[in-house]
Amino acid sequence: MAVNIHLEVVTPEKIVVSEEAQIVASPGSLGEFGVLSGHTPFLTTLKTGMIRYTDANEKEHFVFVSGGFAEALPDKVTVLAESAERRSDIDLGRAKEALERAQKRLAEERAREDIDFNRARASLERATFRIRIAGLS
Repeated sequence: MAVNIHLEVVTPEKIVVSEEAQIVASPGSLGEFGVLSGHTPFLTTLKTGMIRYTDANEKEHFVFVSGGFAEALPDKVTVLAESAERRSDIDLGRAKEALERAQKRLAEERAREDIDFNRARASLERATFRIRIAGLS
């Protein structure tokens, strides 16, 4: 039987995940990383992306995260995210609307100089990941 670790994904508003996991994979700012029980402790920043984890019953779960930090300890992974949503909580229609708005803003960038390109690109990235995660089975 696999030894589990405790996973917590927390935003400023709520606890998104608090459960036992066999393995956790997260989008670190320097690349994706995986954590198993007994992992060497470390702290890293996160980029926008997807946390994947396998629960104690070997079911795979997906969580959208937008920035933040992750701390890995031998028996626990804590993610402090700017925003996070379980796959089942993602509103696909709303995510598609956000994608269209971001694409429109980026297209307007060529015509206007007052558009914040980095902000529009970050919106596009968040919407794209949310749509991708919502479509996972």
